Amino acid sequence: MNLPEVTTRAADAGAFRLATGAPGTLSAEGPLTFASARGACALGAAALAQAGSGRVEIDCHGITSSDSAGLAVLLEWLSVAKRTGRSLRYVRLPAGLAALARISDVEELLERGV
Repeated sequence: MNLPEVTTRAADAGAFRLATGAPGTLSAEGPLTFASARGACALGAAALAQAGSGRVEIDCHGITSSDSAGLAVLLEWLSVAKRTGRSLRYVRLPAGLAALARISDVEELLERGV
């Protein structure tokens, strides 16, 4: 998979981007919050569309801040992957995002992926 790096900038929120790594790997970097969620959702959907039928892994260690909108973005990316027959898995969720997923009862889904 040869994906271009994609970035979105939300006013005063910093930049959220998906950077390419090893084949089939993306790194989520920056704030994943209400301010960046709309653009981030589109970036992930575009990255999944370019991924072909291979397995995609998103390393979330670089997410600098998150909220419930950020969690919704990760869930939407799983939904896009499932609808299009792709495989998606998240690794290294930040502690705050993992805690939000736990209290929302979706932690296992994020860890397992589709």
